[in-house]
Amino acid sequence: MSVDAVLAEINGFLGCETPDAWIEVALKNQETLLIDHANCEKKAATTAMNLLYKHIDREDLLKKMSQLAREELLHFEQVVNIMKERGIGYRHVSSSRYAAGLRDAVRKGGVDELIDVLIVGAFIEARSCERFAKLAPFLDDKLAKFYRSLLKSEGRHYQDYLGLAAQYADYDISPRVAEFCRLEQELIESVDDTFRFHSGVPAAA
Repeated sequence: MSVDAVLAEINGFLGCETPDAWIEVALKNQETLLIDHANCEKKAATTAMNLLYKHIDREDLLKKMSQLAREELLHFEQVVNIMKERGIGYRHVSSSRYAAGLRDAVRKGGVDELIDVLIVGAFIEARSCERFAKLAPFLDDKLAKFYRSLLKSEGRHYQDYLGLAAQYADYDISPRVAEFCRLEQELIESVDDTFRFHSGVPAAA
């Protein structure tokens, strides 16, 4: 699938586009953007590893999450290297409310929890892909090239998560996807006091 096709599919999946106000603040805060991007890649690898450990009886999940974890760790390394080239030290920054807001809605226990975790993973990966595409035209050549290079892999990750959710559910997951879509849109379009890679509309642009 071409990058354009991946983006068209992702834009149809998400409930909204990234607000222009977030793009403006991101371009003014590229150090924080890169640091939190690195954190996001590390957390994505951790999520995949947690699923590997928790669901050892699901062969397709093991295969796809193993590949995903390796790719996310490679992306983490690439972001850290870019930061080093730019004299940006890797340091702790607080998490955004985005992922926590999505995970708070996850049902607890059994296959329902797994389905929800996978759907949340799909939205996080899809939003990451959408933001890479939104940012790339405004970045310097090297960072723009790197972000464009991530589009296909992040798009595949979204598809893997969503495909596994549908595979392991014995019911139509569409209503559950729609619920998370509404929640994700609310988190993206509501005002956020703290700028992060997945934060909402900045309180002050």
